[in-house]
Amino acid sequence: GRGLGNRFLDDLRHADVLIHVVDASGTTDDNGRETKGYDPVGDIQWLRGEVEAWVYGNLERRWPSIVRRHVATKSAAVDTLHAQLGGYGTTRDIVQRAVDTLVRTEAVTGRDDLVQWDLDDLRVFVGVFLDQRFPTIVALNKIDMPDADKNIAAILKRYRRQANTVLRDGVSEENIVLTSALSECFLRRMAKQQYIEYTTGADDFASKDDDPSLTQLKDLDEKARRRLGNIRDLVLFRYGSTGVQDVIVRAVEALGFVPVFPVKNVTNFGASSGDSSSAAFQDCVLVRPGTTVREFARKLHNQLDVNYAGAETIGNIQLAEDDVIIAGKNNVIKIATAPA
Repeated sequence: GRGLGNRFLDDLRHADVLIHVVDASGTTDDNGRETKGYDPVGDIQWLRGEVEAWVYGNLERRWPSIVRRHVATKSAAVDTLHAQLGGYGTTRDIVQRAVDTLVRTEAVTGRDDLVQWDLDDLRVFVGVFLDQRFPTIVALNKIDMPDADKNIAAILKRYRRQANTVLRDGVSEENIVLTSALSECFLRRMAKQQYIEYTTGADDFASKDDDPSLTQLKDLDEKARRRLGNIRDLVLFRYGSTGVQDVIVRAVEALGFVPVFPVKNVTNFGASSGDSSSAAFQDCVLVRPGTTVREFARKLHNQLDVNYAGAETIGNIQLAEDDVIIAGKNNVIKIATAPA
């Protein structure tokens, strides 16, 4: 985002979660130039500082008038704040969680009484709001390079969270993932070229050297053999995977999204599009917690909403259009439509 200015910040409004890729080896400085000994914490703080200054600056300029209107209309704090933050793609529920966090952690002197807030309290609220609106996954990359271990240990220590406290720089230890993107790219390329068998997220790969019965694989030259050995020793055996898949999984978990499987048939689970004989559960759509069946139909396609005639789940159980979709209960859905 550096150098993109307001365009970068505007793009953030459309994001649900941020994945911040940070050079854990300290060999890239804050301007993207090669160096040695750079502290990657600076990159983490930069992103948070940019986003926080954006939101805080917009609120700070108008804060006196916001508070006056809040008092005049006798509004709840959550409603007043939501009205001001709607432009960031937020919901009332997100604002409520932020306010609840302030109250629970006693992070501001005025708790949820906006009249008592000073600008320091407002800044604290903005930070907590950003934690809820833009949960951030930090992908510490280049974990197999020199100095990475030292930096990783320092970063994990810095962001170890204490109970009933707000996040530091918007980062929690559980949302830090160790990655080696270059290793992942190389393994995928070697698998595509049929030198190895490898599945993204796996803790190892297999070559003909490992198993001579894999006759479908090509022979490795010495250069490729050495590089694969280094990846196995420095990344896979040490960290359990390249971490790339883990970043995506952690991002979905951070949002608490519910996986929903639209199907044509709730008996054989045929795909919702294409031939009904296609593989089961071919489609999966992630929806926010609290999404109803009818809202899901609308999300799939506006015509499914317009011609909606009902829905059912496993066991031919009929679903009401205002039923909330819950994983493991009713998240396999067949939608029926009336003739147009």
